[in-house]
Amino acid sequence: MKVGDRVCIKNSVVVYHHPQNRSQPFDIKGMEGEIVAIVHEWHGRPVSANWPVLVQFDKKFRAHLKEDEVEVIS
Repeated sequence: MKVGDRVCIKNSVVVYHHPQNRSQPFDIKGMEGEIVAIVHEWHGRPVSANWPVLVQFDKKFRAHLKEDEVEVIS
């Protein structure tokens, strides 16, 4: 898994910051997006992020996810 890979959400993941459903629970299972970052450091210092994979779904929506919640699609 690397930056630029297309991924699909394979588990049920409920978010509350989806643009069309702000402050409402929204399940993103099955949505596809692109990995834009994998967080390993912050301001030059190593970190152990709980949700290190940053996925961009569309222009206004992206989310941090765990590595086991996404799968690479070809």
